[in-house]
Amino acid sequence: MNNVNECCHECNTQKIDQTKDNCPVCNKGGISVSKVTVEHLVTDDYLKLVDGEQYKICMNGDCSVVYYNVDNGVRFLKEQVKVPVWFKKDADPKYACYCSEVTEGQVIEAVVKHGAKTVKEINAITGAMKNPNCKENNPLGVCCHKIIQEAIDKGLK
Repeated sequence: MNNVNECCHECNTQKIDQTKDNCPVCNKGGISVSKVTVEHLVTDDYLKLVDGEQYKICMNGDCSVVYYNVDNGVRFLKEQVKVPVWFKKDADPKYACYCSEVTEGQVIEAVVKHGAKTVKEINAITGAMKNPNCKENNPLGVCCHKIIQEAIDKGLK
């Protein structure tokens, strides 16, 4: 099941492309994220600051910035986002599937204890990807298939 489009029927499965617009704090590359994703994931206290369309997510795990706007300089830190971002330092829990709240640990356990080797098997065991609304729930705004596969790979090691 390598076809990402098969993973969930209503989530955004667009390809993520690296851009040259770097994080204003760590100067590392960011990835484009929909304003809809940012609006759904910043805490209510900061929702009024979501302005403009050009949002990026800082991919540096050590940086405290999650989202930033390349046009107006607005940025949102880890503590200003409703969910822990799995690749950021000290994320707890580390979700592999945000929509179904399945953690990386649960995926690894399904691999080690139940012999799961595919995303489809993980989905059956853990309930991952049963309630897809990835554009609003996943910090990248895309399907969690790749995150689950990375967790499977960790479990297989």
